[in-house]
Amino acid sequence: MTTNHSFAIRVEDLVKTYPGGVEAVKGIDFAVPHGEVFGLLGPNGAGKSTTVGMLTTTIAPTSGRARVAGFDVASHPIDARQASAVVFQEPVVDRGLTGRRNLEVHARLWGLDTAGARKRIAEVVDPFGLGEVIDRSVDSYSGGQRRRLEIARALISEPEVLFLDEPTVGLDPRFRFELLDLIAGLRAAGGMTILLTTHYLDEAEQLCDRVAIVHQGRIVALDSPAALLAHMGRELVELRLDGDVSTAVSSLRAQGVAGDDAFAVGATLRVPVHDRPAREAIATISDLGLGVTAISARPPTLDDVYLQLTGESLAA
Repeated sequence: MTTNHSFAIRVEDLVKTYPGGVEAVKGIDFAVPHGEVFGLLGPNGAGKSTTVGMLTTTIAPTSGRARVAGFDVASHPIDARQASAVVFQEPVVDRGLTGRRNLEVHARLWGLDTAGARKRIAEVVDPFGLGEVIDRSVDSYSGGQRRRLEIARALISEPEVLFLDEPTVGLDPRFRFELLDLIAGLRAAGGMTILLTTHYLDEAEQLCDRVAIVHQGRIVALDSPAALLAHMGRELVELRLDGDVSTAVSSLRAQGVAGDDAFAVGATLRVPVHDRPAREAIATISDLGLGVTAISARPPTLDDVYLQLTGESLAA
């Protein structure tokens, strides 16, 4: 892998507007250092897949600039493709071929000779748990096995940057866990840069060094999962109200219980607690006569971060 450039991925004011004026990506900026696992986190339609499409040269940017492994994706698309690999949401392996034949064809497309292809295939089959099925038709694979084959196929070319676009969508819980464990193994091996898109909170927290939260084509927050959660305080008091939420917020702020970071979701108010035990905040709230019908405390999640920033739920 070559590392004679400052970042594995560099995005500057990147925009994509589709015909009809649909703005999918609205001027985003981020940089991913070598060896980092970087997450684009947001619901379907946020602009994550369009961003990956531009970075992998399958979608032409409207404006702005993006570089992958130092290569501009618009002016040097072939070089950018040669330095990277992508696993899209939709499967691309040929279900009529065996797993091995799929890998052999991909290796040939990347210019590997027979010996080189055999060596690379041997290097990915066992670590990806494909040894028992590699010579079977892909049509007989489970969803998790096909997904592992897709990632193994992407790694045949030994990319500097690997793009994983919603890699666990549609998998049952067991196969999803297995695939997350596999991706975590790639992360632990180091060296390769991974950009992961997801709308699953646990994936972002488990796998990513940093996360960009994407909302309606814009990045609304970017930091490590731990840092994003730290802004929410140690605990979150959640109360359901039978009354006007804005009046309750004003009362809580006047009493010093809630700060500017309190936010409402319908009739439920969420109050980050920073400098006192949650039980003290709950006791104060209970004494104010705000028409509280239910109250509890819990640790904050990335969904809370997203709700606070956008007013929309992140979880699918």
